[in-house]
Amino acid sequence: MKQERHPGASIIALNGIAPRIHETAFIAPGCRIIGDVEIGEGASIWYNCVIRGDINQVKIGARTNIQDGTVIHCDSDKDGSGGFPTIIGADVLVGHMVMLHGCTLEDRAFAGLGTIVMDGCVIESDGMLAAGALLTPGKRLPSRQLWSGRPAKFMRDLTDEAVAGMRAGVVHYVHNAQIHKGAVNAALDE
Repeated sequence: MKQERHPGASIIALNGIAPRIHETAFIAPGCRIIGDVEIGEGASIWYNCVIRGDINQVKIGARTNIQDGTVIHCDSDKDGSGGFPTIIGADVLVGHMVMLHGCTLEDRAFAGLGTIVMDGCVIESDGMLAAGALLTPGKRLPSRQLWSGRPAKFMRDLTDEAVAGMRAGVVHYVHNAQIHKGAVNAALDE
C-alpha cells in the first residue's frame, strides 16, 4: 500500500510482507502498522496506534474501530504450536489505550478503555470487557457477558439494551472515521 493514502502513518513491510489495508479504512496520522497485518473494509485505526504483525499475523475485520493509543501485537511460534495470532472480527469496539496480545475478539466484541487481553484469550461475540480490566492468558469471555477487574471475572449478563448500545457505537465510529478522514485530507490540501 502506498504511504500517501495514509498521510502521517507509517505502513511498513517486514520480511517481505506488507500490511494489507482496505481502501475504505481510515488510518489516522501517527499510526504504525508493521508486517503481516490485514485491515478490513470500513475499519478505523485511530491516532497513535501501533499494530505489529512481525512474529505472527494480525487481522482486523470490517467496520471495527481501534481507538487512540492502542497497541496490538501477537505471540510467536516459540514451541512449534504456532503461537497466537491476534484476530479481531467485524464490528468490534476497541477502546482507547487497549493492549491486545495474541488473542481473539470475535465479531461484535467489546474491549473497554485501558483493557489488556493476553495470549490465547477469546472475547466471544457480544461479550464486553469493562474499562481497565485484565483478561489473563487463556481465558474465554462468553457471549453477552460483562467481565471486570484485574484479573477479570464475570460480573453479569448483558441486557439487550447494552448489546444494542455496542452496535450503535460501531455505527458511530464508522461515521466519525469518515469525518476524520475528510479533515485529514483537507489539512493536507491547505
